[in-house]
Amino acid sequence: MKRLLLTRAFPPATVAAARARFDVTLRDRTDGLSPAQAAEALQQHDAILCTLGDGFSKEAFAANDMRCGMIASFGVGYNHIDVAAAQAAGVQVSNTPDVVTDATADIAMTLILMTARRAGEGERLVRAGGWTGWHPTQMLGAHVTGKRLGIVGMGRIGQAVARRGHFGFGMPVIYFNRSQKDVDVPARQVPDLHSLMSQSDIVVVTVPGGGPNTHLIDAAALAQLSDGTVFVNVARGDVVDETALIAELSSGRIRAGLDVYAREPVVPKALTDLDNVVLLPHLGTAALEVREAMGQMALDNIISWADGQRPPQALWS
Repeated sequence: MKRLLLTRAFPPATVAAARARFDVTLRDRTDGLSPAQAAEALQQHDAILCTLGDGFSKEAFAANDMRCGMIASFGVGYNHIDVAAAQAAGVQVSNTPDVVTDATADIAMTLILMTARRAGEGERLVRAGGWTGWHPTQMLGAHVTGKRLGIVGMGRIGQAVARRGHFGFGMPVIYFNRSQKDVDVPARQVPDLHSLMSQSDIVVVTVPGGGPNTHLIDAAALAQLSDGTVFVNVARGDVVDETALIAELSSGRIRAGLDVYAREPVVPKALTDLDNVVLLPHLGTAALEVREAMGQMALDNIISWADGQRPPQALWS
């Protein structure tokens, strides 16, 4: 029986399904593997089910006595794995793309509404006992219906956000994508990122993290936003230059809703001190049925590999 490492306390259904098929080692913790721990895991296990925050860096794949042949990442993003180093070492990598789409798009809409309508501020006001009653100019936010929605990255999640915005809120949709994209929702592709940023009332970032997308949203891009724009990031924290975003938010020009951060779980005090930003603790896929589906998809990839077949969500042939 092949040895499988579960790097975290995954949902009970995932753990039970893994134990039914493999010799499982469960790391019953919430913090990720360090690169040194990841290297050790690669030497001791045939397969690994890991997730965001596990340090499968280039250095982790450097050992010659590697036992592991398969890493299944629990989540659509895999920038915690040096995939080039994994491939060079002969270790297959998979992710869980489709099952996270709707849940992540729902969180994007949650952040749009919370940020535009100042829901976070309002909830804090009520909890603090500071609400003195309704009046005509209390906590005026921005209307969402009919506003122009700009999406950075028109993959599965971007298109799901576009459908919600267009059909649910009557929002005209524009998008920036590096390649030409045919989409199933009325939307207009713009030629460059700065055009999207300058033309949108609401911007949602949904591109993969890492690589060429690191600091894609930099100071120059943020400077294109009009006063009052709502900026939402449900991608990865490293896609946005966090220092530049804090500077724009500190000026009071824009509002933001964030589910991800550059150095999770570290959230800069400069962000938590601001009222014009909604901060969520990476809730994108945080629904039990979604997490169970992610776990089963990850296990299905490992089972296919163990049976000598190509994993369905393998990152390469």
